[in-house]
Amino acid sequence: MVNSTVPYFILSTYINVGSLKYLFFVLIALLYFSIVFVNTSLIVVICVNRSLHEPMYMFLCSLFVNELYGSTGLFPFLLLQILSDVHTVSAPLCFLQIFCLYTYGHVEFCNLAVMSYDRYLAVCYPLHYKSHMTDNKVAMLIALSWLSPFLAIVVLMSLLVPLQLCGNIINKVYCDNYSIVKLACSDTTVNNIYGLIATSLTILCPVSLILYTYMRILKICFSGSKQTRQKAVSTCTPHLASLLNFSFGCFFEILQSRFNMNSVPSMLRIFLSLYFLTCQPVFNPLMYGLTLSKISLTCKKLLCADM
Repeated sequence: MVNSTVPYFILSTYINVGSLKYLFFVLIALLYFSIVFVNTSLIVVICVNRSLHEPMYMFLCSLFVNELYGSTGLFPFLLLQILSDVHTVSAPLCFLQIFCLYTYGHVEFCNLAVMSYDRYLAVCYPLHYKSHMTDNKVAMLIALSWLSPFLAIVVLMSLLVPLQLCGNIINKVYCDNYSIVKLACSDTTVNNIYGLIATSLTILCPVSLILYTYMRILKICFSGSKQTRQKAVSTCTPHLASLLNFSFGCFFEILQSRFNMNSVPSMLRIFLSLYFLTCQPVFNPLMYGLTLSKISLTCKKLLCADM
């Protein structure tokens, strides 16, 4: 049940830019449509081409679906706020946005961890890869990478929604959990403990798995043949770049949420808070689409066939 003591929240970080708001609206709308087009195109390419029905591409498909999910949780809301003169959001919509954005972040890390495990098996155990990475296992890993974050955020929301709030001003351009927890009059010890545990597990568990798998991959690369090294580099480079990009964005978001950043210029704060939500959905499809030869060749064939 949504907290009735605060019917709406005020997003105080929006800046009055006058008629420039229409330019920002067009630019962000173009970015959103580009994200939808590129990610949807790659999902369709993977689904309709049987040659891409391999574990690595199925995990990529899950990643692209998550980019669409996260973008839809932010961009339509952002576009409405840019055109509005009063930057308010109803409590139910605010809580819904928190649920969408937090599940997006959790699923992203889980997807990246599953993909690193897949690369580990492909590089370190190439002869047994197909027996280890069966269709059932692929389906199970994808399901786990989505279900476990959703369950974790359901618990988070069940602790957040009943809080009695003493204010309604959020110092961001979108809703987030910790900003609302800071507005609470009631005791938030459980929220803070669960938030820290959930954040730590969400980041530490996937990153630990990724570090372990890449240490093993590097070991194989240094002791293996030139062909093995080339295969490892070609498939692992986009994954590592995606992980570093997303981790960079999450680091600044956590830093900004937990510490006083008033000394940082407001435009820079807005950019940093939006970085992991806006750059990752653009970065991933471009990185994987351009660097993975099978996807790029399939896209070129489709374009040539249309011409």
